[in-house]
Amino acid sequence: MTTILWFKRDLRVTDHAALAAAAAQGPVVPVYIVEPDYWALPDTSARQWAFTRECVLDLQDRLGALGQPLLVRTGDAVQVLDQLRAEFQAQRLISHEETGNLWTFARDKRVATWARANGIPWQEFQQSGTERRTVGRDGWAMRRNIFMGQPTVDPVSGLAFLSDNVGQVPTPQDLGQQADPCPDRQTGGRDAALSLLGGFLTERGRTYRKDMSSPLAGEWTCSRLSPFLALGVMSVREAHQAQRARKGELGPSRDGWKGSLKSFESRLAWRDHFMQKLEDEVCIETHCLHSAYQGLRGDDDARLQAWTAGQTGIPFVDACMRYLAHTGWLNFRMRSMVMAVASYHLWLDWRKPGLVLARRFTDYEPGIHWSQVQMQSGTTGMNTVRIYNPVKQGHDQDPDGVFTRRWVPELAGIADEYLQEPWKRGGWPGYPPPIVDVKDAAAQARAAIWGVRKGGAFRAEAQAIVQKHASRKGDRGFTRDKTPKEDRQMKLDL
Repeated sequence: MTTILWFKRDLRVTDHAALAAAAAQGPVVPVYIVEPDYWALPDTSARQWAFTRECVLDLQDRLGALGQPLLVRTGDAVQVLDQLRAEFQAQRLISHEETGNLWTFARDKRVATWARANGIPWQEFQQSGTERRTVGRDGWAMRRNIFMGQPTVDPVSGLAFLSDNVGQVPTPQDLGQQADPCPDRQTGGRDAALSLLGGFLTERGRTYRKDMSSPLAGEWTCSRLSPFLALGVMSVREAHQAQRARKGELGPSRDGWKGSLKSFESRLAWRDHFMQKLEDEVCIETHCLHSAYQGLRGDDDARLQAWTAGQTGIPFVDACMRYLAHTGWLNFRMRSMVMAVASYHLWLDWRKPGLVLARRFTDYEPGIHWSQVQMQSGTTGMNTVRIYNPVKQGHDQDPDGVFTRRWVPELAGIADEYLQEPWKRGGWPGYPPPIVDVKDAAAQARAAIWGVRKGGAFRAEAQAIVQKHASRKGDRGFTRDKTPKEDRQMKLDL
């Protein structure tokens, strides 16, 4: 029986349940479908496709070494799958489950309709702690931890050769994507992921817990695995079990490793937790989780453009936004801060800034991204309202001003005491004045956001949200560790 194996966000051959199941049943047609409509969406970008393209080419080689290279087809998924069914007389479709955006959710529903109409069984496999069709969070963490502790799936020994018509892997230009220079983005592929994991567990990760919040040290001490986990180049279970093995090697180490590995394990768990939110509540991408916040904020294109370009006149915010544009990555404390500034100080509705960040992040993972965008905007109804002070963050996380001066070189000559607040010396030539008063804007936002959180109706809806989405007290692996207070609600610095 010939099986179509549809690769989506699982671009690997290791710990791949769908590949193993397909190979056990006979000949396999492995395919990756480049969907132009997807890559034209407002939450996708050329930098993301460039990274994905490298991962697809790497997977093509690895499958080729097993006997049958990856076929790459460009077009609508339903049409491509139907063509492959006819060409290879395929009788089955197998894939991993995907927790993507609303577009991929709708596409999967179309594929399911096509499969039923053509008598094609479609078998989907779970590939992380995220589950389909849960009825609540009770017991979810236990089931997730059981999944992580199960042995990784054995690799297949080989695949029968069916076709060398592998197809072309389009470039961003081929897809008509806008130019998106990202000079220091990470390079895709399995070897890069393994190198990062090994370096993190043996060298870079020792000061992870202490340094992850720093925009300078975090670039080195964070694992940097997030784009590879987002595309499934490495499974979360592989990373989880690798850190467990490393922890066992270290024994009762007291040189920073124990705490750092505990934090890393916790962040892998929280990663699944946030993805489960989107799996359970698809509207998180488009609607405030708590309905009381719908329509609270508005749009201001001038403010949005200044924030996007790193021209707000608030030095540390501008440095972070420029760094992100250049690298495709930002540590989690800074991600939280720039989103909070957009939502509170600039009083922008979270959707448009959320799309800007989605396009900029090479590691864009919809389940994590939109849950966190809403959390940092205070629209969930169940999380602490956290209004970051960007001036204080600049002093705390960049005390010597190295990061700020590197990415806002207009301020290279300003005295240290004015670096994070140039308006206190009357401004600085070549650098814009702040587009809002930081202190007054925060006070106004705090009053507005807390003004909504009153009354029995608000509390009743908030409690229902907690029941559906919140982690449970005592969930193993979801460690309330000793990271700085402001980082405890965001545990995703990968």
